[in-house]
Amino acid sequence: MLHLSAAVDQSSVYDAASYVDLARLAEHGVLDFVTLDDTFARPGPDALSVLSRVAPATSRVGLVPTVTTTHTEPFHVQAAVATLDWVSRGRAGWRLDVSTTEGEARLFGRRHAAPAEELWREAGEVADVAARLWDSWEDDAEIRDVPTGRFIDRDKLHHVDFEGSGFSVRGPSIVPRPPQGHPVRVVDATEGHARRTAARYADVALVRVANAAQAGAVRDQLRKDAGRFGRSPDELRVLVSLLADLGDGEHAAEPGHGGGGPRQTAQGPLYRGGPVDLAELIASWHAAGAVDGFHLTPAAPRRDLERLVNGTVPLLQHRGLFRTFYPGSTLREHLGLARPANQYANAGDAS
Repeated sequence: MLHLSAAVDQSSVYDAASYVDLARLAEHGVLDFVTLDDTFARPGPDALSVLSRVAPATSRVGLVPTVTTTHTEPFHVQAAVATLDWVSRGRAGWRLDVSTTEGEARLFGRRHAAPAEELWREAGEVADVAARLWDSWEDDAEIRDVPTGRFIDRDKLHHVDFEGSGFSVRGPSIVPRPPQGHPVRVVDATEGHARRTAARYADVALVRVANAAQAGAVRDQLRKDAGRFGRSPDELRVLVSLLADLGDGEHAAEPGHGGGGPRQTAQGPLYRGGPVDLAELIASWHAAGAVDGFHLTPAAPRRDLERLVNGTVPLLQHRGLFRTFYPGSTLREHLGLARPANQYANAGDAS
């Protein structure tokens, strides 16, 4: 199955309605999910809060905000992501990122900037403890027994007692287990330090590469690394991230931008051409087994997302490469990922 997703980033836009419109457009195109970037390095709306507003205005498309694991409290982050999963009825994801600059560190005043290797190791610990906290409530922990006044079966709440390199968490969570069990974890695995974290913890790995051969090599390595961490490689989806400038309409792609591959830029691989050639590029890379799908960042948010949804997607659907409707209601179902079993269920209290 081919997977497609898109960014709904908009520079200096704070009006939630604009994000709702783009998410609805992506949903019209049956895309797996949309992402909204966030960082402490520049002004902008809080991505998780914005997508929490988008959630009740949409019904199927997955919602994946970036939430940094640096300078934030893991307990609060996992609870916020779990809440988004509840608000969206099982459509939440979480794009993990780190904050590497001294300027970002000064915003909090807790510690100095740290090397990327250390920060991504910490991000892995946060991903780990988040999964444990999501599992700290068994699915049937809420009993709501009015006659006895019992709301929760305390035997089905679990302490996680996690000790990381820079934090510790006892648990349990304050939010019941999310509808998906674990909201989908997404990591940009382009850089080496992030790649290890992605292989171990991510459900979706994004890679910024400029040709199918590179994409295939990275995908193969990520799947091998996932196996070394005791995971099934089939639990990991690898999507290529491309900037997409579809402003040329139906004209042929610029030299080097069509089926031959995008052009590498300082912002990442850039495809510039029409929706038809983009469909051909996507189809050819997918047929080669190089990718599980694509994550596209429109150069002009509304214009290029419209051309993706109304031009490229129908062409891929006509070729039988992409779905014409959502077969399920959760983001995990869109991605073909199973709902994880609870690691504490039937195992006794971890405390």
